[in-house]
Amino acid sequence: MSFMKSLFFQIIVAVIIGIGVGILWPDLGSLLQPLGTGFIKLIKMIIAPLIFMVIVTGIAKIGDLKSVGRIGLKAIIWFEIATTIALVLGLGTANLLRPGASMNVDPSTLDASGIEAKTNGSELPHVVDFIMNIIPTSVVDAFAQNALLQVLLVACLFGVALAATENKAKENVLTLIENILGILFRIIGYIMKLAPIGAFGAMAYTVGAYGASTLSSFGMLIIACYGAALLFLVMLALAAWWITGLNFLQFVKYTRSEVMLAIGTGSSEVVMPRMMDKLTKAGCDRAVVGLVVPTGYSFNLDGASIYLSLATVFLAQAVGIDLTLGQEITILLVLMLSSKGMAGVPGSAFLALSATAAALNAFPVAAVALLLGADRFMDTMRVFTNLMGNCVAAFVVAKWEGLLDQKRMRAVLSGEISAAELEREEQASLSSMSVSRSEPGKRAVSPEML
Repeated sequence: MSFMKSLFFQIIVAVIIGIGVGILWPDLGSLLQPLGTGFIKLIKMIIAPLIFMVIVTGIAKIGDLKSVGRIGLKAIIWFEIATTIALVLGLGTANLLRPGASMNVDPSTLDASGIEAKTNGSELPHVVDFIMNIIPTSVVDAFAQNALLQVLLVACLFGVALAATENKAKENVLTLIENILGILFRIIGYIMKLAPIGAFGAMAYTVGAYGASTLSSFGMLIIACYGAALLFLVMLALAAWWITGLNFLQFVKYTRSEVMLAIGTGSSEVVMPRMMDKLTKAGCDRAVVGLVVPTGYSFNLDGASIYLSLATVFLAQAVGIDLTLGQEITILLVLMLSSKGMAGVPGSAFLALSATAAALNAFPVAAVALLLGADRFMDTMRVFTNLMGNCVAAFVVAKWEGLLDQKRMRAVLSGEISAAELEREEQASLSSMSVSRSEPGKRAVSPEML
């Protein structure tokens, strides 16, 4: 009976009921969107201050500005390698399975107005704009807009400045921030009790609004996307095992509640705070987790990369156009840039696809409207792949920096350290209301401090 009380079981049941409501009573399902949206907003309201405090405490404890720079650089290198492989994999799968070859769509019959509604008139930022937008108008504005990269910048500056402070003020500020951080995690615990309701509402709305019939209409495209994602995840799991010794299946089991919630709500941001906490408990240094995971939400969209490259070739096939090798290289280059600025932009997938179609000039941009019905059913693939990509990146970068406690990682993931023991560690940390201090020059933060 204890299993029935677990968050994972409750979310599974909620998702199944939501699918049933969406199929049997689609009109009712379409009205339940506020349940999912409200839950997502509750989580998002806490993300910015949480990221700020995680990064500040991590950097302050490392106390080495060069280490922070290395963490960021290695993360970006890993992100670029992973997303490029994902893009190439999407192109290869599209050419092998040819999911759009039998559709024979006349582009002149397509209505592109749905794309305008989906994107709300937004556009993907250009490279210079993207870089400039990382600098907030003010510190307050970064938090008010929930702009993760801007919050990341502010947190890095604050953390570095705090680490350079060598008086009692540093200890007082760090103690205050860590105590507030513990309270924030407790608030997240309260909000997570509503997770089954949020997952139910989001799933009922998705199935009710878009209809299960879409699955049969775009069956080959969906099979191709999920097949490519599965192959990518196998490659990711092998790379993680080779570099860090991470057992990928054990990690998925360890985070199954968060994975199921992300799939149910169609948003990986919903589980960002919980994932960061679990990564820290599994032996990743807090500074690495704080820097890598939020940055990955903008730079390491592996699932989205697979979908975008595959969908672009699918659209060309659907209107009867065979792309040349040069055109497919153009797709790769355009998406390597446009996929990095997608986070937080409404309808970003459609904007990226439209920009790629315009750059190719091989098929009408209006063809992107073909994906309006199928796009939502790709969310499970995108969310899970994006989420796992960022978690593996945290383990890999931590290992490269010597900030991964592999012994603890194996103990936590194998169940030698149970969830109850992890919970007791956290409660003891919160109740003690004290902060352990690293020795001067010591780089790693011991798991007990977290």
